[in-house]
Amino acid sequence: MAAFVIVADVVSKAIAVSHIREYTYIHLIGNLLMLTLTRNGGAAFNLGGTGMTIVFTAIAASVVAYILRASRNLRSTGWAITLGLLLGGATGNLIDRIFRAPGFLRGDVIDWIQLPHWPVFNVADSSIVCAGVLVVLLSMRGVRLDGYRVGHQPTPPARTPTPASTQTSTQTPIPIPTPTATQTPTATQTPTATQAPIATQTPIPIPTPTATQTPTATQTPTPGTPESDYPKLEYPEPQSSAAKSHDGT
Repeated sequence: MAAFVIVADVVSKAIAVSHIREYTYIHLIGNLLMLTLTRNGGAAFNLGGTGMTIVFTAIAASVVAYILRASRNLRSTGWAITLGLLLGGATGNLIDRIFRAPGFLRGDVIDWIQLPHWPVFNVADSSIVCAGVLVVLLSMRGVRLDGYRVGHQPTPPARTPTPASTQTSTQTPIPIPTPTATQTPTATQTPTATQAPIATQTPIPIPTPTATQTPTATQTPTPGTPESDYPKLEYPEPQSSAAKSHDGT
């Protein structure tokens, strides 16, 4: 923006100096818009007189330096356009102060545009006025150079968690296993001194007499044993010699 204003100001002044005579008027749109050529040794719009030319040159140089320094913190498009217009206007008039007659740092600024009831001005002056209007509008809206508005809290940047906060945030409670119906003691679980006997202790099987364990014919009563009340066998079995001698046979 500043470069565009500077080029437009320098070219238009060169054309005005070469084609317009001083204190003559060229009517473009009647008396509404006229072209004329004047040399201004004062401030913008020929304010301040010619005796303050060096002071105005120093002020313009300070404004240019301040804008160049403030432009490093620009984050707002509106302020970028505003400062570009202001920088271009101040630099355009500063070039005239440095290089034009009557001397170095005391040169007169070329003005060539005239409106009804308005002082003669140039492109640099109009850029400065537009920048002033934008400054008022941006200030009323509370827009700062960094792009934020006054009264609006900017979004805080994302913070990298510290090791302590990371440890706290990553601590997950350890789940406590809940015994289910399928969790039964297995045979490999050896009871300790503090463990009570578990249900897996199988009782020792007691042998049950089978049908084959019956008194046989070879089982003879011992002497002096009373005869049992069982009925005698229908078919006598062979007896030993001791039994025969006892019976008297």
